[in-house]
Amino acid sequence: MPKRRPYRTDLSDEQWELIEPILSQWRAERAARALGISEPTHDLREIVNAILYLNRTGVQWNLLPHDFPPPTPVFYYYGLWRDDGTDRRINDLLRRKVRGQAGRAPEPTAAVMDSQSVDSSFTADATSVGVDGGKRRKGRKRSYLFDTLGLLLAVIVTAANVHDRHPGTALIDYARAHHPAISKMWADGTYGGLREHAAGQGIDLTITTKGLGVAGFAPIPQRWKAERSIGWTSRSRRLVLDYETNPRSSESQAYWVMNGIMLRRLTGACPVTTYRIGTDDRITVPT
Repeated sequence: MPKRRPYRTDLSDEQWELIEPILSQWRAERAARALGISEPTHDLREIVNAILYLNRTGVQWNLLPHDFPPPTPVFYYYGLWRDDGTDRRINDLLRRKVRGQAGRAPEPTAAVMDSQSVDSSFTADATSVGVDGGKRRKGRKRSYLFDTLGLLLAVIVTAANVHDRHPGTALIDYARAHHPAISKMWADGTYGGLREHAAGQGIDLTITTKGLGVAGFAPIPQRWKAERSIGWTSRSRRLVLDYETNPRSSESQAYWVMNGIMLRRLTGACPVTTYRIGTDDRITVPT
């Protein structure tokens, strides 16, 4: 454990053991390509702790608490893991473990597509921002591919005015390339035009609806776990808005949120403790 008072977002020893092999291998591979002039100075576990803290609390990079490594190296490692896919490899590893824990095969045979439009902050690149007229939001759209347990398979971030069929096509192609066992997908009506494309990839895409005469929220059996997962990710303040300049950073934030969820799920650490403002009474809420 780090030599400081722990934050509630810190990795436990058990959680760190789950992802440490990937990061240790990553560091060893970088060392093999380096000149060997200097040794690494930052603890990778503390780097991950800082990313999870920022992810959950929504603070700016330069406002990370001083007992973490400095913001510049934290963001440097975050950018490296974003660009070389380490965040996604951790997600893949943990997802397979969660599926195994649930008695499922490592690779899914069915998936769900859904999207979420969120407002963007002034820091977002203007060329990657648009207006979603249906949701009345100016910002970005996150298009998700989940398995039937609600675990993240892929996410694509676009301007909010991009129609769902464009990222939907990319998600179908991604599923065929990276998860070839998938033969069934569910999605809402905005993806209706993709059934022929999905069929060409060997995937049966079913469009689900609430049915005639149903008003307001109505959970749809095939899709509600995906919608639940989107709700879970929104508990992390970094995803309440899109604060990232680079859309790829927005995607990486989504992977880190899901990584944290799966780590807690695997280690039975789902409850967290919070405080009522102005009192010393503790209450336990799920994450």
